[in-house]
Amino acid sequence: MRALFLAIDGGNSKTDVVLGTAGGEVLGFVRGTTSSPHVVGLPGALTVLESLIGEVKTVSQVAADTAIDLVAVYLAGADLPIEVNQLQEAVAARNWAKTSIVDNDCFALMRAGTAMPDAIAVVCGAGNNCVGRTADGRTARFPALGPISGDWGGGHDLAEHALRYAARGEDGRGAPTALTAAVARHFNRPTVESVSVALHLGELPMSAIHELSPVLFEVAATGDPVASSLVNRQVDEILGQHRVAADRLRLRRSPHALVLGGGVLRARHPQLHDQVVAGARAQAPYVQISVVTSAPVVGAALLALDALRTSARYEDALRAAMTRVPTPARSVTAALSHAASWTTAANAAEPSAQAGAARVDSRSHRGHAVG
Repeated sequence: MRALFLAIDGGNSKTDVVLGTAGGEVLGFVRGTTSSPHVVGLPGALTVLESLIGEVKTVSQVAADTAIDLVAVYLAGADLPIEVNQLQEAVAARNWAKTSIVDNDCFALMRAGTAMPDAIAVVCGAGNNCVGRTADGRTARFPALGPISGDWGGGHDLAEHALRYAARGEDGRGAPTALTAAVARHFNRPTVESVSVALHLGELPMSAIHELSPVLFEVAATGDPVASSLVNRQVDEILGQHRVAADRLRLRRSPHALVLGGGVLRARHPQLHDQVVAGARAQAPYVQISVVTSAPVVGAALLALDALRTSARYEDALRAAMTRVPTPARSVTAALSHAASWTTAANAAEPSAQAGAARVDSRSHRGHAVG
C-alpha cells in the first residue's frame, strides 16, 4: 500500500493543503482561508484545517477514513516553543495521521527554496522573520512578536515610515523628500496632510497605507536620500537576521543556503536585493543565496517526503506536480464562520481575550510566509 501524506502551509491570509504520496504524486491540492492561531485562535485554526483536509480528500477521491501516514503542518503564528508544542499536541489529538510534524511556516518556505541541510531563511513580506536549521537538527529562530520583541521592517513598516517621512518633509519637521509628492499623488490628494486627514476620518482605510511600500522603492530608485535611508535600514535588518542566525548555528564560515522570501524580497528591488546579496557574501563567504519562487506549501510537502525518507528520489517529481493550480475550498465560509463565532465567544467569556487581541495587533508587522 502506498504511503500518504498531508502537507499544510497556513499563512495569515490563506491556507494550502496537499494530499500526496511518498512517491511524489500530488493527489489533491486545495486552498482556503487563514488558519493562523493568532488570527482565528487555536480551536478556529483546527476547525479550518479539519475542513480543508476533508476537502482535499474529496478532491483526491480518497475515502474520508483512509489512513494517512504523516501530516506536516506549518503555520504562521507558531513562533514560540510553547506555541509550537500546543499546536503539536492539538494536531496529534485530532488523529489526522499516524505521525504529525508541526512548526512555523518559515521552515516550509526555507525548504521550498533549498534542499541543503544547512540553511537560513529570511522572510520580508508584510513583516520580517528569520529561521535556520543545520544537518544535525539544531535550529535558530526569533520570537517574532513584532515591535515588542525588537522587530523592524517588512512592507507594512516601510509603508508607514514612507508616509511619516513624507508628512514630515512636507511640513518642515523633516528633510525634504520626493516621497511627499509621490504619496500625495498615489492617493490623488493635493497634499500629504490631506492624506493623513482622510485616513483619520475614515475616507481612506488605514490598510491603504500598506500600498506605499512599492512607492517607497520607486522613489528610492531615483536617488532620494530619505527614501534610500529606509531601504538601507531594511538591508541592515535582513543582514542582521542572517548574521545572528548564522552565528547561533556556527555557519558563518561554512557552506549554507540563504533563502530569501516574502513579497518585498521576491520583488528583487535592485537597491535592496543587490545590497543584501553583497552584504550576505561579505559576512558569510560560503553562503549560497537564492530567492524562493515556489509556494511555501511545496516546502511543506518536501518536508513530508524528508520525514518519509523519499525526497532524495522524488523531490523533482513532487516539484513538477506542484505546478498545478489549487482548488478553491468550498467550505471556506462555513469554516471561517465557525472560527469567528469561537473567537467572539472567547472574547465575551474571558477578559484575558482582550489582551490576546492586543497581542495579535502587536504582531501586525511580522513577516511569516505572507505578503
